[in-house]
Amino acid sequence: QVQLVESGGGLVQAGGSLRLSCAASGRTFSIYAMGWFRQAPGKEREFVAGISSSGGSTAYAVSVKGRFTISRDNAENTVYLQLNSLKPEDTAVYYCGASASRVSPLHVPTTRALYDYWGQGTQVTVSS
Repeated sequence: QVQLVESGGGLVQAGGSLRLSCAASGRTFSIYAMGWFRQAPGKEREFVAGISSSGGSTAYAVSVKGRFTISRDNAENTVYLQLNSLKPEDTAVYYCGASASRVSPLHVPTTRALYDYWGQGTQVTVSS
C-alpha cells in the first residue's frame, strides 16, 4: 500500500497563504502522477491541481489558477501545494492523491477515478 501523509493545513485570514505537503511512501514515487483535491461541506470532491510523474506538466482548476502552485520533489517523495491569495471559498478539506495512470510522463489525471491512493485530508479554513 502507498501511504500518503499530509501536513500544513490551518486557519488563515483572507489574502493569506499556506503551504501543504504530502509525503509518500515507497521508492517508486516518481512513476506516480500526483494531485490535490478538495471537498467543502455539502459539495463533491473537486480537482484542484495536478502534476505529472515527471514534473514536466501541471494542471489547475480555473478557480485556483494563478493563486495555487503544485510542485514535487521526487528525491524526497513529496508533493507540495502552495496556496496564495486565499479566499473564504477556498475553505475545504484538501486531499492528496497518487495516480498510477502513466500513459506518459507528462500525463496529468484530473478526475478522482484515476487516483489510486489518498491521504487523510487536511483542513484549510479561510476567514473573511
